[in-house]
Amino acid sequence: MRWILALALALAAGLGALYGLTGGFTVLTAEAARRQDVARHPRAIPAAEVLTGDGRVLDLDRELRRDGRVALVNFFYTRCLALCLAQGSLTERLQQAIEARGLQDRIRLISISFDPRDRAPDLARYAARMGADPAVWQFLSFARPAQRDAVLALFGITVVPAPLGEFEHNAAFHVVTPDGRLARILDLDDPGLALRAAEDEAGRRPAPADRPAPGEPGRPAGRDAGGV
Repeated sequence: MRWILALALALAAGLGALYGLTGGFTVLTAEAARRQDVARHPRAIPAAEVLTGDGRVLDLDRELRRDGRVALVNFFYTRCLALCLAQGSLTERLQQAIEARGLQDRIRLISISFDPRDRAPDLARYAARMGADPAVWQFLSFARPAQRDAVLALFGITVVPAPLGEFEHNAAFHVVTPDGRLARILDLDDPGLALRAAEDEAGRRPAPADRPAPGEPGRPAGRDAGGV
């Protein structure tokens, strides 16, 4: 009888520990737990200088704060022939949905290359290949590779060098608030959910009266709007 009681107590203790580790059984993996924690406690983005497709160098955090829009951010590299092309196609669909719904003054898209070989001409060519509207979808790369790892770690992106100058990496859509905080992480295979999360975040904030063009002083927003 005593061993039955001891077993019951051990099981109860184990379930209690599992309950605490999984946020009340709502998450069962480390990544799911991290995503839940990000949603509860949005995280500031580390300092990083980024290069644009037209050769300008911007401070990423300052650019996010200055723009005033919610950003859907993902990571890629221009030489990728598999995952990045699929991700680019999904992001292009997001661009179409944003413009069709008239959300371009509240939501933007940012794709950041983690490949130190990607410079301004590479970004410009890739943007043209993806049919990117520069008012909605920006392509950036890290101007200082030493700052890359801290940003990738915050976003949960793992990059491993592979043969022939390629990289193995994971991917997701990341919702970043206008005050420069990572607020949500969504699976790549559900861009509609990512857009709804960005809309929810944008809906918490007043509509901007004026929005500057990327990297430029303020100008009137008023672009005319056209599914994921």
